[in-house]
Amino acid sequence: MISLPIDEVLPALRHALTQRHEAVLEAPPGAGKTTRVPLSLLNEPWLAGQKIVMLEPRRLAARAAAERLASELGEKVGETVGYRIRLDSKVGPTTRIEVVTEGILTRRLQQDPALEGVGLLIFDEFHERSLDADLALALSLNGRELFRDEQPLKILLMSATLEGERLASVLDDAPILRSEGRMYPVAMRWGRPFVPGEFIEPRVVQTVLDALNDETGSLLVFLPGQAEIRRVHQQLAQALESQSNILLCPLHGELELAAQRAAIEPAPSGLRKVVLATNIAETSLTIDGVRVVIDAGLARVPRFDPGSGMTRLDTQRISRASATQRAGRAGRLEPGVCYRLWSEDQHAQLAAYGTAEMMQADLAGLALQVARWGVSAQELVWLDAPPAASYAQAQQLLERLGAMNPASNQGGTLTAHGEAMAELPAHPRIAHLLLRGQEWGLADMACHVAALLGERDILRGAGADVHSRLALLDGEVRAARGGQGGVQRARQLARQYRAQLRGKPARPVADPEHPRWLGALLALAYPDRIAQQRKPGGAEYRLANGRAALFSEVDALMKQPWLVIADLGSRQGQREERIYLAAEFDPALLEDVLSEQVSVIDQLDWDEREGVLRAERQRKVGELVLSREPLTGLDETARTQALVNLVRRKGLELLPWTPELRQWQARVGLLRQLDLEAQGQSDWPDVSDAALLASLEDWLAPYLTRVSRLSHFASLDVSSIVHNRLPWPLPQRLEELAPHHIKVPSGSSVRLDYSEHPPILAVRLQELFGLADTPRIAGGRQVVKLHLLSPARRPVQVTQDLANFWRSTYAEVKKDLKGRYPKLFHKLDPWVESLNKNKVDK
Repeated sequence: MISLPIDEVLPALRHALTQRHEAVLEAPPGAGKTTRVPLSLLNEPWLAGQKIVMLEPRRLAARAAAERLASELGEKVGETVGYRIRLDSKVGPTTRIEVVTEGILTRRLQQDPALEGVGLLIFDEFHERSLDADLALALSLNGRELFRDEQPLKILLMSATLEGERLASVLDDAPILRSEGRMYPVAMRWGRPFVPGEFIEPRVVQTVLDALNDETGSLLVFLPGQAEIRRVHQQLAQALESQSNILLCPLHGELELAAQRAAIEPAPSGLRKVVLATNIAETSLTIDGVRVVIDAGLARVPRFDPGSGMTRLDTQRISRASATQRAGRAGRLEPGVCYRLWSEDQHAQLAAYGTAEMMQADLAGLALQVARWGVSAQELVWLDAPPAASYAQAQQLLERLGAMNPASNQGGTLTAHGEAMAELPAHPRIAHLLLRGQEWGLADMACHVAALLGERDILRGAGADVHSRLALLDGEVRAARGGQGGVQRARQLARQYRAQLRGKPARPVADPEHPRWLGALLALAYPDRIAQQRKPGGAEYRLANGRAALFSEVDALMKQPWLVIADLGSRQGQREERIYLAAEFDPALLEDVLSEQVSVIDQLDWDEREGVLRAERQRKVGELVLSREPLTGLDETARTQALVNLVRRKGLELLPWTPELRQWQARVGLLRQLDLEAQGQSDWPDVSDAALLASLEDWLAPYLTRVSRLSHFASLDVSSIVHNRLPWPLPQRLEELAPHHIKVPSGSSVRLDYSEHPPILAVRLQELFGLADTPRIAGGRQVVKLHLLSPARRPVQVTQDLANFWRSTYAEVKKDLKGRYPKLFHKLDPWVESLNKNKVDK
C-alpha cells in the first residue's frame, strides 16, 4: 500500500476518537483522507464491530469513494465497503463501511434516530456546507443526545478546508487535527481581468489549446455548468479534430456512469485527457494524471428568493478557498501549472470562503424534515441557523400544501398528509404531487411528472411543453442520441416513486386519459405558478405569486390563455422570468379538484379611473382574480379601512397638506430629535411621514366617515387633525422652543425655515448690525443657519458662526456691498460700534 500524507495523522486521530466522541480533521485535496480514514478506524476497539457511515455530498463522489475503499481491501463493492445513493445501492450482509449521500442519512435518521448499529459518522468534504449535510449533522447531534447514552455515536468532520475552530465549538470543543498534505509546487499563470458580461468559452478554449502546446500531462478544466461544458467541448472537438491523442471528457453529476468513469480514470498510454468539469472535481474526486488545471473561476449555485418564492441558478465568483483547492489538483503527482482566467488583483477581492447553502437555499425540505423530527429549528444545533425569512416562507408553503398545521411561535406540526410527504425522497412540492396524484388514480402520470421535475430537462431546445417530455418517458417518441441516458434515469426514478406509493385511489377521476390532468398535477406542485396570459396570443403571463414570466421565443403554448409553469428562471438583472417548461391549464379544475387553492376575498378598494370606492367579492388563486361580483351594504369599519389603505398606498400627498403644516411637522420633529440625541427618549410624538402613515387608523380614520370620492379628501381639515397629535402643554412649548419667527436688531421678526436641519434664518445683513453671535432656539440647544442677504435679498454668505463672520469675512463682503450700497455700509465696524455703545450705556 503506497504512503499517503494523511497517514502521518492517523495515530493522533485514532487517539482523539478514543478519548472523545467527536473530532475535526483538516486535510488538503489529495491527502488521502477519504480513502484511508474509514479503513484505519474500522478495527478500533470503541467501534465494537459497529458500522462506519461516511457522507459524501454527491452521488458520483460517493460511488467513486466506495470503489477506491473496496480496491484498497482487494474486494468488490458490496462486501466490506458498500454505498447507498439515489437510484442505486450496493451493500451486503458483511458491509461495515457505507458511503452514502446526505439525503440518504437524513431519511435513515428519521426512521432510526438512534442509528443503531452505527458507531461512527464521517462527514466528508464538510466545507461544501450543503443543506443536507447541515441538516444531517443537526439531527445526528440531537439524536445522539436523546438516544445514545450508553454507547455514544462518534462524529468526525473532515474536509480540505475548514473553519476548524468554529466547527469544533459546535462539537463541544472537539480536538482539531491537521494534515499538511504533500503537494508539489504549482506555477500560477494569471489572466487579464474579466469584463462583466464577457463570454468565457473563447478564453477557455484558447487557454486549453495553449496549455496543450506548452505543457505535458492531462488537463482539468473547471467550468460553471453543463451548458459551458457542452459549448467548450464542441469548440475543442473542432479545433483538435486532427489530434487523435487528445481525449475530451466531460464530467458532471448527470452523466452516465461509463462517461463518469472515463473522466476519472487515467488516460490510456500515449494519450492525454482534457477533463471539462463542474466544481464536482474540486475536492470530492481524484482524477489521475492531471498536472494542468485551467480555472474559469466561476460556479453555478442555487439561490432562493423569499420574496418571489423561487430558486434561480446564479453564476458567481468562487471563493479563494475554492480557487486554492482547484489549483491543488495540478500538484498531486508532480510539479504542475494552474491557469487562472482572472487577474491577481481580482483574486485578492474574492471572498475567503464560500457561502453555506443554508443561507441561500429553498428551505421547504429542511422545514418538513425538522417538523417530522418533532422539534423546532431553534432546538437544534446549527453551524449557521436557518435564515428567518426563508424558513418562514418554507413553513408557509408547507401549510399551503396541507403538510403543516399553522405554525406556532416554535414551529408547526405535521398533518397526516405532511407525514406521508416527509417519507418520500422528494422535495415537498413533488411529494405533494405524488400523493395527490395517487388519490386521483393518476399514479403513473404523477410518477413520470415527478421524475421529469426532479431531473434536468431531458429534451432541451424542443419547446416548453411538458407533454413532449412525457411522450419520451412513455415510449411514444424515441430519445435522440445523447439524451437516452437522461430518459433512462427519469424512468428509473419514476419506478422508484411508484414503488413508494401505497394504497388505492381515494377519489379517482373519471377521465384519467384527458390531457388536462398534466396541468392539474403541475398545479399541485406549483400552485404559485398557475399563470394567466396578459394578452391573447402574447408571450407574457402573470403568475399566481404576482410575478411576471414570458417566453423568450415563439412557442406553441402561447395559444393557451392559462398555463402552469414547471420551470422558469432569469439571469441577473432581468425583471421577468423566462418560461422553460410548462403545460396548459384548465381553470375549471379550480371549481373541482383544485378548489382548495381558491380563496374568496371581500375586496374594498378605490377604482383609480372613476375615483370612487368599489366593493366586490373576488375569487382568486393567489394574485389572479377568477371572478368578481359587487358587494352591497358595506360594513362601516371595512369601508373606513379601505380609505385608510388608499391613503397608505398613495401617500400623505393625497391629503390637503399645506406648507405651514409641513413647517409644524418639521418643528416637532426637530425637538423630538434633540431630545432623543440628549437623553434617548422624548415627550414629543413622532409625526414623520412614516409614523403618520403607520398610524392612520389612530388619527385619520375617525374623520373619514364623509369621504366617498377622491375629491372629498380635499375638504378635510388636516391641520387641525394633525395638531391634535400634540397633547397639552406641548403646543405652548412648541411656540417657545421652536418659534415661527426670530426678532433681529433691526426690530424685524424674521421667519425661520424648518424644512432643513439646522433651521434657516434668511435675513438681510444690515438687519443684524448689533448682533454678535448666531441666534439659538430650543433652549439654546440648536443654533440656526444664517443665510445672509444683500439689501436686494440676494445671497451674500451662509454661516452658523456669526461672530467669526464679523471677524474674518465681513471686511471682504463690506467692500463689495459698499460700492453698491454706500449709505448702508459706510460704517467701519457696525457690530463693534454697537457693542461699545452698549458698554457706555451700562
